[in-house]
Amino acid sequence: MPLRRGFFFWLLPSAVILPLWLIIGWIVSDAGGWALAWVLVVAIPSVLIGQLALTLLIRSRGTVRHTRAVSWWDVGGVGLWHVLTIAVGFFSEAWFWPLLFAATVVFLGVFWLSLRQLFQETRPSVILRRYTAPARTPESVVVVEEKRDPLV
Repeated sequence: MPLRRGFFFWLLPSAVILPLWLIIGWIVSDAGGWALAWVLVVAIPSVLIGQLALTLLIRSRGTVRHTRAVSWWDVGGVGLWHVLTIAVGFFSEAWFWPLLFAATVVFLGVFWLSLRQLFQETRPSVILRRYTAPARTPESVVVVEEKRDPLV
């Protein structure tokens, strides 16, 4: 539970820290000017918007808000995506493109998984539908007529 709660609190700061790491990684690895252009134009906005979207999807689930802990699927998927994003930030000439491709595929998988978990959690259950469905009207209608006594 502490690890899942830690990921819950890490989601929002990581939207700023991971793009910042890409700039720091560019400086540390002494990558060229084209790499800086790629970082500024593509990588930083993609990681920032992607992480904010994941954070919104994950924190929108009722169980996550209630327990303040993400699921194990979230820990695995988001953790793998963050590790790959950090590895991309080293700008290794031999591993850059495979790591970038892997990070993109993992992000799309985590995004889909987060959507699936959200939709699965928000759809009404069979029991809920049974007891909250509107009452059905009977098929046959019985009409009771009142007859008045003329003497009264």
